[in-house]
Amino acid sequence: MSKIEARLQKLGITLPEVGEPKFAYLPANQTGNLVYTSGHDCRINGVLMYEGKLGTDLTIEQGQEAARQVIINCLAALKAHVGDLDRVVKVVKMLAFVNSAPGFADQPYVINGASNLLIDVFGESGRHARSAIGTSDLPFHTPVEIELIVEVRD
Repeated sequence: MSKIEARLQKLGITLPEVGEPKFAYLPANQTGNLVYTSGHDCRINGVLMYEGKLGTDLTIEQGQEAARQVIINCLAALKAHVGDLDRVVKVVKMLAFVNSAPGFADQPYVINGASNLLIDVFGESGRHARSAIGTSDLPFHTPVEIELIVEVRD
C-alpha cells in the first residue's frame, strides 16, 4: 500500500470511483508535470451532500464538510489520472468557489475544510496557494466547487 493510500485509510477516507463526465470535459488534464483537475463538487454516489448558499441555507461548518468532500472527489480524479497519489510532489494551487448569499464574506473559513484535508493527506506538500471566491450561484446549486493544480513526478 502506498504512503498516501495508508494516510487516507488512517483518515477513514475511501476514494470514490471516477465516472465518465456527463459534459464535454476531462476530470483531470496534464501538461508536463502539472495536473489540473476540473471543478469538482460535493457529490457522494452521484448525489450532492448539500445544496444551497452559505449564509442562508448552510452553516460554515456544513460548507467545510462540503469542501472536504470536494477534495476527496478531486483526489479520486487525480488518482484515476496519475495512478498513484505517491507521485504527487506538491499541491500548487487551489481555486475555490463558494455559493454565497448576499453579504456572506466567510469564504476562507469554508474553504479551510478543503485546505486542511490536503495538509492532512500530503503533509507540508499539501500546503498550497489558494483563492476562495464567493459567487451568486454554482452549477446544480452545489455549495462549493474546487479546482486543483498539482505537481507530479514522472
